[in-house]
Parts: sequence; C-alpha cells; structure tokens
Amino acid sequence: MGEPIRRLMVYVLVILITGIGCARMPYTTKTVHEDFRVAVAVQKEIAPAKYTHPVQLTADQVAAILRNFSLREEQRLPLRWFAEEVPPKPVFREEELVWVSPYLVEALQKAGPEERAHFQLFAPGMNRADTRNVTAGWVAVREPYLYLTIEYFHTEIPTRHSDPYYPNNPEMPPLPKTYLLFFEPGRFLVTDEKGARAVQFQDFLKTQVSPLNP
Repeated sequence: MGEPIRRLMVYVLVILITGIGCARMPYTTKTVHEDFRVAVAVQKEIAPAKYTHPVQLTADQVAAILRNFSLREEQRLPLRWFAEEVPPKPVFREEELVWVSPYLVEALQKAGPEERAHFQLFAPGMNRADTRNVTAGWVAVREPYLYLTIEYFHTEIPTRHSDPYYPNNPEMPPLPKTYLLFFEPGRFLVTDEKGARAVQFQDFLKTQVSPLNP
C-alpha cells in the first residue's frame, strides 16, 4: 500500500471517529439563562425521544417535584455493600430550587419533542481560582412521566481550559458519574415501557404541591 493511500485512510478514519464522537453528544439549541449560579439550556437529543414538549408547568410545580428526588452514587461491588448503608442525599437544596425552577419552566416551554431541558448549578470550588462545584443534569417530560438524569453532583470542575504553563495539556472535566435516583413518595417512581425510571408527576402533583420558598 502506497504512502498517499495510507495517509488518505488515516484522514478518513480520523474524520469518521470525530464525526461519530460528536454525533453521540446532545448539543445546545437554545440558551435560556446563564449567570454565576445557574445555567439552563435546551438540548437536542441524538436518539429519537418523542417527548411531549412543550409542556406547561409552574415554578412551584417543578420545585415540588425536584424537591423529592434524592440520590446515591452508584458503586461496584464490594463498595456497593457499604454505599447501601449510606442514606441517599437530596439532589437539590432549597435555594437551588429557587434559582433553577423558573428557568426549567421556560426551557420546557421552549423545547420540542426531540429536546430536553439541561441545567447546571454552580458554587465556589475548593480552589476558587481554578474550580467550581457543579451539579448538572437534565429534565424531560413524556406524558405521564417526568425524567430526571444527574450527570454531576457537587463535582469539582476546572474553570480553566488549559494550564498556561502547559498549553498542550488541557484540564478536562471529569466524566459524568452514574447515580441511583430515589423519589418520595416511592409509589410515584415507576419504570416506563422502555425500562427507564421516571416519575408519574401529574399524579404526584394532585396529592401535594409545596410552595416555592422565596
């Protein structure tokens, strides 16, 4: 095989790998809001989703639903045995619900059937100059279900794209982790027809809606 053909094959392979990698990542179609505490955007799903967006919810309703989620980081054996002894932690603090809920309402109103509402909540990191503490994930609705996925939970994320002393060694964010999500009352957390965990949110809202604290 000649050198030109070999180079051509390498270039084609690089393009294919790059294209496949990009195609597997959801991407932002609309930025709803972004400040130093919260960022919310509408993202395009890659696989067909067929959500029932746009959906009309209030900030009080979104806060009431999200308030009842808790999580535990998924562990492999044998660490899983010890992790199961630790109570799950609430996903959102009250002030975070105040910040994020109105923008999630807007995102769910602007999203289409193949889009989801993505959020990021920011707090100062252990090294304020270089990192910030991030909780991030996404919300979507396919009647009668509401889906919540958490990608980061109070995770230290670099704020700098690269170290000035090592320009070719960028500081990459950690990979998203897998979390086990819980919901109270537990009877509203179900498995949909595709095997995904979701909340029957309309039934839940009929039983209790907690006010959104100012």
